[in-house]
Amino acid sequence: MRVTQTEYLIKDLHYVIRSAMESDARQLSEVRLQIDGETENMDREKGEAYIDQEGFIEIIKEDTNRLSNVFLVAVVNGRIVGFSRCEGSTLKRSCHKVEFGVCVLKEFWGHGIGENILKESIIWADNNGLKKITLNVLETNEKAIKLYKKYGFEVEGVLRSDKLLSDGNYYNTIIMGRLYPSTVRES
Repeated sequence: MRVTQTEYLIKDLHYVIRSAMESDARQLSEVRLQIDGETENMDREKGEAYIDQEGFIEIIKEDTNRLSNVFLVAVVNGRIVGFSRCEGSTLKRSCHKVEFGVCVLKEFWGHGIGENILKESIIWADNNGLKKITLNVLETNEKAIKLYKKYGFEVEGVLRSDKLLSDGNYYNTIIMGRLYPSTVRES
């Protein structure tokens, strides 16, 4: 699905958030590879589960044609500096929710790009009748956890000793979800 482009000016940085286009595929492949090498907050190490230009073209085509998916990019002066995906399911029992993931090049941290991509994703989900957004975040990514909580995400579970990082230690993955009030059921 496509969204309307939104412009931002934060700390003297002008950027837009828009739907990914097939012409973005080469840049997306390069940016994903770079981000994976800049932080251990991602699921992959640099080069793992590599997606080439053709792979991104297929993902963008699928996301553009499916009402339950959206692929957003953050662009500064024609350069993709971050992206996110909300991926839904075609299964009837799960079609009310999407899984969210976001990444931003380290040199562009601190300009609200991740937060604004998150806000745009929430708006998209609200406008499309989705009832839940889920995500996974490494326990050491305290800034992201705080941001997600600010936007109504709650901790739903913990995957203990889920990720092995470069320091040789295992870390927990936090599972978070944002439910829409009409779907909250008291236990």
